[in-house]
Amino acid sequence: MPEESVTTTHLRMVSRDQVRPKYLDNPAVEARAVEIANPSLNHFFFVEVGASFNWTSRLGWTYQDWERYLAPPETRTWVGSVSGSPFGYFELQSRPETTEIMFFGLLRAFRGCGLGGHLLSCAVEQAWALPGTSSVYVHTCTLDHPAALANYLARGFQVEREETEVEVLPDPEDPIWSSPEYYRSLRAGR
Repeated sequence: MPEESVTTTHLRMVSRDQVRPKYLDNPAVEARAVEIANPSLNHFFFVEVGASFNWTSRLGWTYQDWERYLAPPETRTWVGSVSGSPFGYFELQSRPETTEIMFFGLLRAFRGCGLGGHLLSCAVEQAWALPGTSSVYVHTCTLDHPAALANYLARGFQVEREETEVEVLPDPEDPIWSSPEYYRSLRAGR
């Protein structure tokens, strides 16, 4: 299996005053909380967004794993939509004093349209709105979208630390990536 050197950047915001939002002036763009936990929805976004970026950590999760993850009230999901069409999502998990943006991303068809800054602004706003939050944490890596780190920095996050490790990437011939054709197209960025 292929290996790649991957740098993970850990970022934190320690004051609400650090937030530099970038909202689109478009009433058709919104982010709404998912009020009823839906394992299929989170699985869908994880696979659809993550296939382009080698997100593999949850590929082996069963429906019950997703249910357990989403069950605590500290874990929340939001879906971004434009004119009613979902374009991305984020998951927040609140812990004592820190709220983490667990996963954040856009569906491929909506990348490069300015929606990432808008949705991340919503994520940060929602994280700070959770009771007891005194910092907001997120991490990204060199496998994520090339604009991810710049978006986090532009919204006010500060780099806490970086670490580089050699990671084994998914086998492109593994059926989850190579079959059906749809997943091959996601991996190829088409």
